[in-house]
Amino acid sequence: MDETAPPSPAPPTAAGAESHYRALERLYASAPVNALFASELTIEGEGRARIGFDITQDVFHAAGAAHGTIYFKMLDDAAFYAANTLATDRFLLTTSFNLHFTKPVRGGRVVAEGRWVSGRRRVFVAESRLVDAEGEEVGRGTGTFMRSRIALSGLPGYSQ
Repeated sequence: MDETAPPSPAPPTAAGAESHYRALERLYASAPVNALFASELTIEGEGRARIGFDITQDVFHAAGAAHGTIYFKMLDDAAFYAANTLATDRFLLTTSFNLHFTKPVRGGRVVAEGRWVSGRRRVFVAESRLVDAEGEEVGRGTGTFMRSRIALSGLPGYSQ
């Protein structure tokens, strides 16, 4: 891991921020793992991200509900992208993530809502919650993300 973080870039202009948000949405869509899921990312503004996700039987565990890895994927991604709205130059890496399951999901549309909490230079903290089609919270998570050496501009999905 990168032990010395590069200096934070100047905050983007409003147009620059919108461009960064759309580039993050393209980056999400271009990740090969996301081709496995019916999901989409929407960056709502600085420090906020939403991922809509359709839960189908192909992600169920043996007892007929979404497997915990699906909760993790959605919660981690929503928190990650909320944090990466504040890092306009570097890709962030998840360094830790705590999650709490509160209700099984047996299918339908769920939304992961991510929100940046703190940090702007080297380490970022963000939280997320997962809401089912009835509007009930089914899971919650908090993650820590670190600025990497990977330039966002060098990633194919981001730089289109």
